[in-house]
Formats: sequence, C-alpha cells, structure tokens
Amino acid sequence: MSTNRNIADYYNQTLNHYQNWWKLDNNLAVHYGIWDESTSNFQEALANTNRLLMETANIKESEHILDAGCGVGGSAFYLAQQKKVIVEGITLSEKQHNYATKKCKELNLENQVNFSIQDYTNTNFKDSSFDVIWAIESITSAPNKIKFINEAHRLLKTGGRIIIADYFKSKEHQNDPKKLLEKWRILWSMAPFDTIESYSKAFEENGFKLTVHKDVTKQITPTAKRMYWSFLLGGPLALIYNSFNKPSPFARNHYKSGLYQYKALRKKLWNYNVLLFEKVDSDKKGN
Repeated sequence: MSTNRNIADYYNQTLNHYQNWWKLDNNLAVHYGIWDESTSNFQEALANTNRLLMETANIKESEHILDAGCGVGGSAFYLAQQKKVIVEGITLSEKQHNYATKKCKELNLENQVNFSIQDYTNTNFKDSSFDVIWAIESITSAPNKIKFINEAHRLLKTGGRIIIADYFKSKEHQNDPKKLLEKWRILWSMAPFDTIESYSKAFEENGFKLTVHKDVTKQITPTAKRMYWSFLLGGPLALIYNSFNKPSPFARNHYKSGLYQYKALRKKLWNYNVLLFEKVDSDKKGN
C-alpha cells in the first residue's frame, strides 16, 4: 500500500521525466490531456482538461479553491488567470512544491495562489474554508478514500463542490491475468483502483451528492497512446541508462508505465471520468 512518503518519492524522483516527456516547463501539467475535434496538439489537450473541469464545476470569480494534489501548480495558475480565484495548492512532493512556488513568483500570481506541503486527508485549513476542491488524478493515490471525503466535507462550505478527474477500474471483478493495472499502480505509487460505483457510493454515504458524471475515456486515449510511444522510444534509452547508472527506485522502471496503462486501456480494464460532487447540509450527511 502506498504511503505519503512513497507518493512524495515517486513525484520527487520522476519530475525530470515529466519535464522531458510532458514538456513540463511549458505545459505545467502532469495529467492526461483531453482531445476533441478542435484539438491540434498535446499542449491544447492538457489545457482542455483544466477547461473542462473549470466549466463542469462552474467556477466563479473570487471563489476560494483547494487544489488537492496540485502537482507543479498548472491548474492553480490556470484558474487564477481565467477566473481570478484564490487557490491553495497542496502536494506531498517537496520538489513539486518548490517548482510550483518558483513558477508562481515568475507569473506574479502570489496574491492569488499559495502552495504548501500537506496531506489532503488531514490539512491545517479551517472548517468551511473553500467553495471548491479540485482534484485531477490525485485522489486515486489515497488508500483511504473516506478520510479524504471526511476532510473535504469539513473544508467545504455547504453547497461547495468537489470536481474530480481520475482513473477507475471498469468492473469490480475483471480478468487481468497479466496484472496490468496492478503493475501500473505500483509504478505510480497509487492505491488500488475503485469502480465508479463504489467510489460514488462512498461520497454519497458521507455527505455528498453526485451531480455530474462524464466518461471521457475516448477523449484521453490519444494521451494514453502518447505515453505508449514514450515507452517504445524511451525504453531502450532507459535500459542503457539503468545499466550504467543507479537511478532511484521509481525512476528506474517509470518508463514501463506507458506500456501497462495503454495495454490495460485497450483491454478496457480502466476508464477515465470527470465527477462533480456537491456537499449537502450537515444534517443530511449519511442519508
């Protein structure tokens, strides 16, 4: 099971991989890009993910947003620039935090965006601090989803929203003899995958209602394919590098994730969904 230290170590040890393959310095994103008919390049696809979540959550100017698992800050910067909101970004990774803080100064967004190293299941923010909690591909790392849900319920104002984009197991019991999902999740230090049904049930039994559900698996498939090509092209280089050096544990086999996630997607073992939950009144919690 992944620990906070494991998760932090994964992102600390692979940041340079994302800089090379995800063009991190330009795109400021480590998530999957969403493609549509008008998308002409990968940078646009990455921006589409932020735009879709912003529009789905109906984010308004001056709202207070918690970016739970903020990465290098790209979503926080996007929201601050598009909607003039106030964003608190939290991450477990020291390197991501330092990267995001430096970029925030470069973009002159320090009055709107702040970053800290925190666990999104146990933060130091006051009750009812936020209008929206934003989580792109981050809650999948939480071994105990209920702890996140309870903390989110505490942090959100009544009527507040959680907007999530994440990976989900297609079926509770499915045939995966090569353990593709398990190999992928270990490489990325993720918790075991949930189905949409079990995931949503946990939220709805603990103070939230699901208001929007969008399956965008087809739209992220070109990104999954891009990762597969990074495996094909980068794999031989990684093997040569590993034979002459001693890379960190996560960095050593990181390139294989491009293979596992794509093969698992082709076998329809997982899907990618956008979910919007709304906090209900406290006396309705658990109903």
